[in-house]
Amino acid sequence: MLEVNNLVVRYPGSHHNALSSINLTFDQGDFICVLGKSGAGKSTFIRCLNGLQLPTSGEVIWDGQTLSNRNEEQLRKIRREMGMIFQHFNLVPRLSVLQNVLSGMFGYRSSLKNLIGWFSEEELNQAKQMIDEVGLKDFMNRRVEHLSGGQKQRVGIARALVQNPRVLLGDEPVASLDPGTSNRIFTLLKEMHNRHNLLTVINVHDVTLAKRYATRVIAFKDGEVIFDGKPEYFSNKEYEETYEATHYEPDYEFV
Repeated sequence: MLEVNNLVVRYPGSHHNALSSINLTFDQGDFICVLGKSGAGKSTFIRCLNGLQLPTSGEVIWDGQTLSNRNEEQLRKIRREMGMIFQHFNLVPRLSVLQNVLSGMFGYRSSLKNLIGWFSEEELNQAKQMIDEVGLKDFMNRRVEHLSGGQKQRVGIARALVQNPRVLLGDEPVASLDPGTSNRIFTLLKEMHNRHNLLTVINVHDVTLAKRYATRVIAFKDGEVIFDGKPEYFSNKEYEETYEATHYEPDYEFV
């Protein structure tokens, strides 16, 4: 279980909270989409969940452990259980798909092994299996710089999952992709979520994706939670409040 209790984040020099009094509980098996305008606090929230951003006050508790009370080595072990995928992929362009995916194992290995790039046969097979699962078996030895955006994000997903996480976090993982590719990536994310019995929390701008794939939607505005419920209850009223907009097309069809 992942718990967020009275979470507050205020960045140095700011007169306003990035997050204010957030109280949420997540269970294994939840597929959660977090909605909100840019600057609403979504990225700060995701970074708090794995300890990359420490709170000003309040706490994040993972499996009975309060993240803000852990030293860097303890946080490193906790983060091994939390895979992360990013909007801009955070891959090494000149390395191959296999090499990038293998880097997801670094948290379990010694610094020396990581430095010299030595991997056991078991580790190599595990990485290859994950690459196959995300549909990139034929691209295993191709340099990442030669892949499309959707393929790069599949590498990012494989890298996150090869560490055998219990939680999968995503910070706008499809924001730079076209609608059709975004839909295919979310289909893959849901398949991986179900196959590996994950708790998945993903920031996304696209309400249609959230309503199509999530089991739960959370909406942020000005650092506060203004909606937390089933996707079907996120109506035009909630959309207008979240995005300060008056037009939403829920029946958009992907191509």
